[in-house]
Amino acid sequence: METPLRIELQPGQALFHEGEPPDTAYLIESGQIEVRSHQSGRPVLLSLLGPGDLVGEMAVIDDSPRTASAIALSHCVLFPIDRSQIAERLAATDPIVRSLLESQLKRYRGALAALQGMPQAPGLLPVTPSERLGIGRIRLESQLREALAGRGLELGLQPLLDVDRNQVAGYEALVRWNHPERGPISPAEFVALAEETSLIVPVGEYVMDAACEAVAALVRAGHGSPFVAVNVSARQLGHPGLVERIVARADAARLPRGSLKLEITESQALDYTLVGEVISLCHGHGIKVALDDFGTGYSHLAHLHRLDFDVLKVDQAFSRHMLADPRAMSVVEAIVQLGRALSAEIVVEGIETPAQLEVLRRLGCQFAQGYLIGRPRLLQEILAAA
Repeated sequence: METPLRIELQPGQALFHEGEPPDTAYLIESGQIEVRSHQSGRPVLLSLLGPGDLVGEMAVIDDSPRTASAIALSHCVLFPIDRSQIAERLAATDPIVRSLLESQLKRYRGALAALQGMPQAPGLLPVTPSERLGIGRIRLESQLREALAGRGLELGLQPLLDVDRNQVAGYEALVRWNHPERGPISPAEFVALAEETSLIVPVGEYVMDAACEAVAALVRAGHGSPFVAVNVSARQLGHPGLVERIVARADAARLPRGSLKLEITESQALDYTLVGEVISLCHGHGIKVALDDFGTGYSHLAHLHRLDFDVLKVDQAFSRHMLADPRAMSVVEAIVQLGRALSAEIVVEGIETPAQLEVLRRLGCQFAQGYLIGRPRLLQEILAAA
């Protein structure tokens, strides 16, 4: 049975009972929970928990029966955290950290057994900075799951200019999250969080669906046949059937061939054999593949000649300084020459001035991207401005 995204309890309602098998932990979003046990038929109050606290996690971690009951004292809203989420986190944890956790659990169980033999006033242990950070990330992950289920993520489309023709040829899809409490959250934060878990796969599927919808809408509105480039992570690449699902989406939306491009960011985690297989599959379906942030990641030129990328994207770290720094200009020129030798198109990011754009024309770069060309905008804004 699928775990609900959030649950609500009324005052007096039990979240779980002592002795029950553990399958889920919970993050309290609002309200107050009383955790109590029984000793010789008498209730023993163990703790009072409120917003931001975890409840039921210990039993899930060490797979032991519940040693206490959790009862709502007021109307409560909680985010369930199922066993697989916790197991995924533990599997990725440093072995020493896991050992420390197991040791702490043993002490916790021993202290709880002692407490159950006598009345005990509830006490609140101070939350450490690391605990607060971890709980904050779990809360954000739960909220991201909600945003995905409710289509609460947005797709920003940043234009790419065809330098020679001086017109927009396509867009890069950039996922955005306007958090109901925190406002806009940096993609660097929530995408990194998603990549730590299997959430990056549904996030990627969400973006791909939105990209297909955007291309179809742009074509219907008379914007020619633009392409949309979508970023995929190393974790997504390893998910079976990635390319087949992309093709199925494009076909279902009746998109012209070449409407979707994939961008793969250089990463230490890249499996180059797998990347080569993905590129080959993409080419078989008319999908171009770009190597993003070229020159700033974990570049290995020994691998580059074996990977048939269609596009090299020059990071803005070089273009931003190329007019003032001859060495930066030399790097851009060298990458352009390398791309030309590999029959790859060149996209230069971070173009913010007409002078920078003129350099790209002189060098023969195919595409430019940056605030001079346009900032990311929602599809509705692009259609309304036409």
